[in-house]
Amino acid sequence: MTQAEIKLCSLLLQEHFGEIVDKVGAHILQTGSQPLRLISNDTGTPLDQVKKALCVLIQHNLVSYQLSKRGFVEYEAHHDRVLRILRYPHYIYTAKTLYGDTGELIVEELLLNGKMTMSTAVKKVADRLTETMEADGKAMDYGEVSSTFVRLVDTHFIYRCPAPLEPPEGAAAPAPVAPLLLTSEKDMYTVPKLSMIGKGKRRRSSDDDDDDDASEQQTKRQKKEADSKETLPDDGIYWQVNTERFHQHFRDQAVISAIANKMDQISSEIVRTMLRMSEVTTSSNAAHTQPLSSNEIFRSLPTGYNISKQVLDQYLSLLADDPLEFVGRSGDSGGGMFVINLHKALATLASATLESVVQERFGSRCARIFRLILRKRHLEQKQVEDFAMVPAKEAKDMLYKLLSENLVTLQEIPKTPDHAPSRTFYLYAVNILSSSRLLLQRCYKTVANLIERRLFETKENKRLLEKSQRIEAIIASMQATGAEEAQLQEIEEMITAPERQQLEALKRNVNRIDASENQVDETIFILESYISTSTKP
Repeated sequence: MTQAEIKLCSLLLQEHFGEIVDKVGAHILQTGSQPLRLISNDTGTPLDQVKKALCVLIQHNLVSYQLSKRGFVEYEAHHDRVLRILRYPHYIYTAKTLYGDTGELIVEELLLNGKMTMSTAVKKVADRLTETMEADGKAMDYGEVSSTFVRLVDTHFIYRCPAPLEPPEGAAAPAPVAPLLLTSEKDMYTVPKLSMIGKGKRRRSSDDDDDDDASEQQTKRQKKEADSKETLPDDGIYWQVNTERFHQHFRDQAVISAIANKMDQISSEIVRTMLRMSEVTTSSNAAHTQPLSSNEIFRSLPTGYNISKQVLDQYLSLLADDPLEFVGRSGDSGGGMFVINLHKALATLASATLESVVQERFGSRCARIFRLILRKRHLEQKQVEDFAMVPAKEAKDMLYKLLSENLVTLQEIPKTPDHAPSRTFYLYAVNILSSSRLLLQRCYKTVANLIERRLFETKENKRLLEKSQRIEAIIASMQATGAEEAQLQEIEEMITAPERQQLEALKRNVNRIDASENQVDETIFILESYISTSTKP
């Protein structure tokens, strides 16, 4: 793990969980797996605070524990899971796109809490949706939220957390030092039978709370007693977000978008259908999808696309013969068997990303040379000059610039054993994998710089932000009590015109930084996906 990754992980932990969790998490990331007391001694943090920090990190699946050979428990941090915090907005937005507001809030609650039982998540989401429906006087039914939760589980966007093994009945064995967490493949996506009847509840207003304070406390006490007696059927069954499944969805969308840009909408819809048919059966790091016959694809096409079987076969042949090689032919049974070459698609997307970076940093002529070397694999300097139609001096400068940035490599092929320069071929080539790794580290550094800049901007304007929040809270409370327009106007004028301009500038800058973070994260995702499929055992 590089310094850029450690720095970015530390910033993400500090921003989302605070300084103590950041100190503990960053220390485990740097040193590797360590026992509790050693973490406490090395970080100079009290033992109880380290325990709480580890509880938070374990709850959010950022740290795991295991029993060492010496018999004590060691804690290990997973930097890849910490870096996924950057992608949380993408997960929530995808859930909203696929499953509406209910799906969005379910995924948001699970990401905020790390792990939750189904009943708790359903109640929280129903209550939040009911509050938004306050103007209509409606309430969200628990059954609707439960059905969306089940749909998310069926499509593997949510899965069951591993649970500790239950001791056999009658056995009085001592509790293990570190409980072993296991889950079977069969139970991972099995939803417990849970009949939740009721609707979401709204929060009481402040006036109602003052009037009914004593009765409310009594009701709460009765509810707590009832909850302590009553155990729900899903007690102890916790759920978490399946980030790998979301990544699979992002990868599929990138492939579909690339096909749509290269060919047309019908081709992208055919590829979308193939990916949808194999989304649950294909693992996130597979090199290609499961083979699908032409007849199966034809039957699964959306009803809106009225294309004949003959036209579909022509499109599939066209996709299979395309130089991109996103779609491959794997057999002739059932009208022809076809697969989507996911590794090849990710390699093409990574190459396009590298080309784009070279063009933005060094200009169109440099990008032309880079693209040429990428297509021809190996070229001498004279060949680059001829093929790219660039003057010799310019071509030499550009090649050495790319070489100094490690975007191209130089390979020596000697004619004689003495490696004399006059009798040696010097070939330029592009190693996509090493260039992708280099660019990925730069992306991590960029995101860390963006986060630091956002923190600096908010810190510089902290006093003004606090003043704005206080005034907004006063206006909201006055509106609730039915204040006059003149009174509200008087409160609003407490923020002067220059301060208002400063606030607008801050908001604009922060929004721009957030948008930049999301754009860089899209590049990070493409590069990470390509590197993981290239280096998998």
